[in-house]
Amino acid sequence: MGVNTDNLIQGPATLYRGAFGAAEPADTNVAINATPPASAWTDLGGTQDGVKFGGDQTYGELEVDQITMRVGSRLTKQDFTIETSLAEATLENLSLTLNGGTSASGTGYKTFEPNVTSSATQPNYFAVILDGYAPGQFRRRIIGRKMLNVDSVDLAYTKDKQTLIPAKFAAHYVSPSIAPIHIADATS
Repeated sequence: MGVNTDNLIQGPATLYRGAFGAAEPADTNVAINATPPASAWTDLGGTQDGVKFGGDQTYGELEVDQITMRVGSRLTKQDFTIETSLAEATLENLSLTLNGGTSASGTGYKTFEPNVTSSATQPNYFAVILDGYAPGQFRRRIIGRKMLNVDSVDLAYTKDKQTLIPAKFAAHYVSPSIAPIHIADATS
């Protein structure tokens, strides 16, 4: 099989945030190439060093005494993540990466205080859309339906480097009939 250069992908992605359960854009070609509706989705702004979608699968081995090699495997754990560094160090992006909190504003100021509730409290899940490129110069949309940031958050203020907010959004189980991740490619 020869190389099909139309299948090579390069280019930035855009991230959007919505409430858990927000109406998802349709999978039609027009919707994949269009910005998600601003009424339900907020653009997270610039990123640095790209946006990465990851899938990690752990399999347990099945073995028997009579055969020396693995005779089968069973999926025991699955993780999907969307990871980036948010370049716009806003209080809104900080709140997102700290999985919520209390925000307020007044004339000439905004404030944010992170959640410090009990570990038994349900976290503030949200949804994420990653809009990037697919083979053939088309668009690919990855929707994380129930996400939380699972990475440490730090704001580094240095003389010679830009302040970034690291984010690693992990997908969580939704239901037997709703997958936590949905991926759609435009084809025309």
